[in-house]
Amino acid sequence: MSGAASGARPALILASASPRRRDLLAQIGLVPDRVVPAALDETRLSDELPDAHAKRLAEAKARAVAQANPGAFVLGADTVVALGRRILPKAEDEATARRCLAALSGRRHRVIGGVCLVSPDGRMRQRLVTSIVAFNRLAEADIRAYLASGEWHGKAGGYGIQGRAAAYIRFVSGSYSNVVGLPLFETYNLLIGAGYRRPDAP
Repeated sequence: MSGAASGARPALILASASPRRRDLLAQIGLVPDRVVPAALDETRLSDELPDAHAKRLAEAKARAVAQANPGAFVLGADTVVALGRRILPKAEDEATARRCLAALSGRRHRVIGGVCLVSPDGRMRQRLVTSIVAFNRLAEADIRAYLASGEWHGKAGGYGIQGRAAAYIRFVSGSYSNVVGLPLFETYNLLIGAGYRRPDAP
């Protein structure tokens, strides 16, 4: 199906199932016309560095969805939490979340956001954004309390800065929204630079 009828404003499609990314876009007045998650194998390639991993997955998501939706603006994104060359997993169980929190305790880490936009003419634009986050040293009681909250579930690195984990974060450098899941300044400017017109634009 075409992303836009003849003469109509091209659709904006978010190639992500993340509710955090939808909420972040809504925060700046951008509501996707459709959300079409890309079904991809997100396994890290052998010797793939965190930056390259985030960039590759954002591009792969955008390209996969754009191929099935010509004529639309398709936005793909990926967020990687990295300790040096190590990529921390998305926490789907409590044991994984505990390992992530123990690794992050008392240390700085990078949050890398890859963003890729495929415009209606097929042109691809990309940005890679890095934020630095420093955790306070976590006591066992802190870790237990955060695990009990359940906020870790489905989050890269086992935490969400927009929730209770904020109590343990002593320093953030760079884009805060990137740590949540999408660098808004860079994403907005990618869209405007590609000719996207907001629905509320005159």
